[in-house]
Amino acid sequence: MVGLIIRFLVSALVLLLVSWLLPGISVNGFTGALLAAVVIAVLGYIAESLMGKKVSPYGRGIIGFISAAVVIYLAQYIIPNYLTVSLVGSLLAALVIGIVDAFVPTALR
Repeated sequence: MVGLIIRFLVSALVLLLVSWLLPGISVNGFTGALLAAVVIAVLGYIAESLMGKKVSPYGRGIIGFISAAVVIYLAQYIIPNYLTVSLVGSLLAALVIGIVDAFVPTALR
């Protein structure tokens, strides 16, 4: 349970960093980032369970990258007051989050 909480805290911090660095993505405070991290994790889990491990960002393929961008983009419609993302912003965010995740894993492996 503690590992899961740490995972969401790290994911929220990464989202705040990405929103500060990149144009096209805006997160409304740490609470918004934490809520966005939860929504993105749930949407990612649903996508992975429906389409298999190929769409997992850990698959490191183009399919995983595109599915991560789509999940980030769709999250803004679930929590519109906390997250705003453009199409280019979601692609850039998926790229930066993938790079950060390669060095600082946010998933329990």
